[in-house]
Amino acid sequence: MFEPVIAPSGTLLGLLQRGRGDGTLHALTAPRAEALAALDHCVRSDPRRDWQVENRSLYYARLYLDLHGELGAIERHLFDPDDLVDTDESRTGLALAVLGHLASYGRRDALALLRRYAASGSNWAWALDELALRDDDAGLRALAEPVLARFSAQDEAELVAAVRDAFEPRPWRLWAEDSRPHVRARVRAAQEAGSFDRWQRQLTPAGPRPEWSVRAVLDWAQEGLERGAVLYVPAARCLAAVAGPEDRAQIVRAAQDGTDGARCTALRYLADAHDPDVLDLIEAAVESPARVVVDAALDSFERMRSLATVERARRWARRPDALGAAAGRVLACRGAAADSDLVLDALREAVRGDGPDAPTLWPLVDGAGRLGIACAAPVLRHIYRETASSHLRGRAARALAVTDPSFAAGFAVECLWDCEESTREVAARHAETGDARVVDQLRRLAADPAEEAEVQTAVRARIGPDAPAL
Repeated sequence: MFEPVIAPSGTLLGLLQRGRGDGTLHALTAPRAEALAALDHCVRSDPRRDWQVENRSLYYARLYLDLHGELGAIERHLFDPDDLVDTDESRTGLALAVLGHLASYGRRDALALLRRYAASGSNWAWALDELALRDDDAGLRALAEPVLARFSAQDEAELVAAVRDAFEPRPWRLWAEDSRPHVRARVRAAQEAGSFDRWQRQLTPAGPRPEWSVRAVLDWAQEGLERGAVLYVPAARCLAAVAGPEDRAQIVRAAQDGTDGARCTALRYLADAHDPDVLDLIEAAVESPARVVVDAALDSFERMRSLATVERARRWARRPDALGAAAGRVLACRGAAADSDLVLDALREAVRGDGPDAPTLWPLVDGAGRLGIACAAPVLRHIYRETASSHLRGRAARALAVTDPSFAAGFAVECLWDCEESTREVAARHAETGDARVVDQLRRLAADPAEEAEVQTAVRARIGPDAPAL
């Protein structure tokens, strides 16, 4: 999947791409044609950096409802000739998820599109999963023959995999009881074969065994690295099972000058064991020319939770390199109030050097909120506005709720329309109710069956019978 192109945060398209609550509020006051064009663009060209984690589908579906939007653009996207050649589920996944939410809100045109695409589209399995949650038995039974027709007699292994790995098994279970013998028999055979496959895999596990030696585990990690598989994390767990006190010297030597795979494994093992020499070994490892060794050393350091780790982080936090940045993240997660200046410096440097979407910002933003660093509020507001990651924006919102006195009357209001449920939950707890829009949105969230339970719990704490008067 190509890196999405995100419009500036001050534009309607940029707001909708980010999933910000202000996107919905601006769209509802913009010319309808302009708002629908921006919305269609977002659904056709998924704007998420990590489409498997970030939420947008419910956010866009609600906006389609509010704008009484037609689904012609989604239909053209799903049935475009590109669907025959670009079968990556990320191309159509967002559009199908939006249709699923619209179908749950009673949009029959969305349900019809999902049925058509499940019968003929390349990402049919996703569409079928959406229908499994929303369609009736008759609608699902009608799809049995079109779906099974995708698998010829020579493709039975693929059919077995499709049945075995289905995210929502309801259609397959329904088809296994179908009144048509040819449908029922084929699905039941695939179910039995899938169960046998699972049983076989459980009987023949791959990888290291408890009787392996320390050397065998280290060699296994290096062999994996040579074929492109980074295995030092499971290899370190294996070392914990097979290594004894007499093996420490061998593991320390591997952490000092072993092969890259062995060195990564040894560092991870020693860090998890809080070995007294591991911090010095990590400091030496970050000078390695091998990126995988540097990354493993930094990751191992950030996992440590001892007092000695925090003390060393205070010494390293001023370093202008990757180890200094990791030290800032350690202090953000486990430092004390006295470390606030170091965490704030790390936060500012990360934004200045790497921008508002840098992965290093996640723990630093959390740390600013955990430590209640009031001086971080301007930086947090910048991250909130500019980041393309809805998860990072949500973390910034939680930190602002602690550090910024203006949050309740400012960003918390728009957060009620945010695409991430955790951000809506923060807003439900903090948004000032002097704005009539806040009260109306709280009531809508409380009554919406698609809303997450945590959000509704927070809303009811504000508007329930035992809540203070709004």
